[in-house]
Amino acid sequence: MGHTAVEGYVEFAAARAGHLYRSACLLTAGDTHLAEDLVQEALGQIYVRWGRVSRVGNPAGYAQTVLTRTFLAHRRRFSSRERARDSFPDVVAAGADPSLRLTLLDALARLPAKDRAVVVLRYWEDRSIQETADVLNVSSAAVRTRCVRALARLRELLGEDLAEYARS
Repeated sequence: MGHTAVEGYVEFAAARAGHLYRSACLLTAGDTHLAEDLVQEALGQIYVRWGRVSRVGNPAGYAQTVLTRTFLAHRRRFSSRERARDSFPDVVAAGADPSLRLTLLDALARLPAKDRAVVVLRYWEDRSIQETADVLNVSSAAVRTRCVRALARLRELLGEDLAEYARS
């Protein structure tokens, strides 16, 4: 990779790392260490392919796809070795409601990995059903089914407060 290509990658990685990390935190339901590992692995995969990635129309979308697929691959590899957490990080964004954040992360953690990925892609990343299906390598009908199931489970977990959480 040439000098200007490396500079382009470094600039891209610096600009997208924060957003990828926030998405990874949602995918991992608050496991910040795993989120960091997933972002690092995704950025490594993107670096290897940067020559092609930099020429696509949407490198940020490609990065999100790589991150999501990395998460799902990790879940398949380590699903039998769940790691328990007894606390969440102390850092809270200004103006954020810590109890709301913990409640939402707890609810996300109770969803199966693919359902969680659908929720993050559709509602955090604001991806279309077809874009979500492409990222997950499933049909658009499967995405719709997972959305319905995941939202029903979140309603069950969060009760009537779900609409309030959505407005927050």
